[in-house]
Amino acid sequence: MVALTQEELLAEFETMTLIQLSEFVKAFEEKFDVTAAAAVAVAPAGPVAPAEAVEEQDEFDVILTGAGEKKIQVIKVVRELTSLGLKEAKDLVDGAPKAVLEKVTKEAAEKAKESLAGAGASVEVK
Repeated sequence: MVALTQEELLAEFETMTLIQLSEFVKAFEEKFDVTAAAAVAVAPAGPVAPAEAVEEQDEFDVILTGAGEKKIQVIKVVRELTSLGLKEAKDLVDGAPKAVLEKVTKEAAEKAKESLAGAGASVEVK
């Protein structure tokens, strides 16, 4: 028996129809008790859908981006919204941009944003 090179085998496979190639793969799997499923990769024909559907965000962060001109008012609002003491609230306001609240509901984030903006601060909700 003459051994064929890899190039000769590939050339022979090119002349086969898909049905003939499929039958060959089945016969090969039966003869050698293997599966070719892991070795055969098929590219998708169209655009690929994301693996997971994008779910609606239910946790928000309130970020203080700037204290504005009424820094003392903003510190008071930060203290009301959090359990921080005076020094911690002042450090948070001075260190802007910083998160005031993390992983809160949309309603709580909107209320906090309104309170901080009413005191003259610049606020983002992410």
